[in-house]
Amino acid sequence: MRFLVIQHASCEPPGAYEDEMRARDISFERVEVDRGEPLPEWRSFDAIVAMGGPMSGTEDRELPWLASEKRHLAEAVTGGLPYWGVCLGAQLLAACLGARVYRGERSEIGVYRDVELTPRAREDTVFAAAPQRITTLQWHSDTFELPPGARLLARSDAYPHQAFAWRRAYGLQFHLEASPELTAEWLEVPAYAEELTRTLGPDGLGTMRAQLGELSSAPALARQLFGRFIDRVVSGDRAEGPARGG
Repeated sequence: MRFLVIQHASCEPPGAYEDEMRARDISFERVEVDRGEPLPEWRSFDAIVAMGGPMSGTEDRELPWLASEKRHLAEAVTGGLPYWGVCLGAQLLAACLGARVYRGERSEIGVYRDVELTPRAREDTVFAAAPQRITTLQWHSDTFELPPGARLLARSDAYPHQAFAWRRAYGLQFHLEASPELTAEWLEVPAYAEELTRTLGPDGLGTMRAQLGELSSAPALARQLFGRFIDRVVSGDRAEGPARGG
């Protein structure tokens, strides 16, 4: 297999998803689009993994490459290529399928324990074995409407669209891939630390550092879900219809 990994910031790598790809000897090409690296032809890959980033998914005018990426993703996803999008990657998936991406009522940054699976998730070939409630890292201000034909897989009280699937494409608003160590690195990025403090207050950094241990189980769940995505969706197992349904 050969995957295309799209990064929107060098400090936001695939993390646990990359660990799973390496464990399976899956080759991948990493493209950092925010640095001007061009997206290659999607038909030469078995799947796309699109990660998060500090920019908004609506900044097409400010970031011309973002509009180009959306067109690229729309063609790939509607063409049937499996897709795994995280945070910004989930918002871009919603946008390229015609759904509105917009600023939420408040930024959601920190360790959250309230992401819950929906009944549709129990019928989904990737999410069926996930725990009912997930503790995960959130770091976003934007949210999105659910695209037509999408299946809502996870929700929370503040943001009802936390994970969804559309045919062979999956979007996760939250960061399961981020280990306590990777999250600690984000806290050392000045722009990220400033955003966190602005959202959580002057004690925000200390609060986050004290909560990092709660993320210790997230990478294992990330690898479990991503592994099922590889086995059940990318590998073309059509036995379980929900992975393909519209």
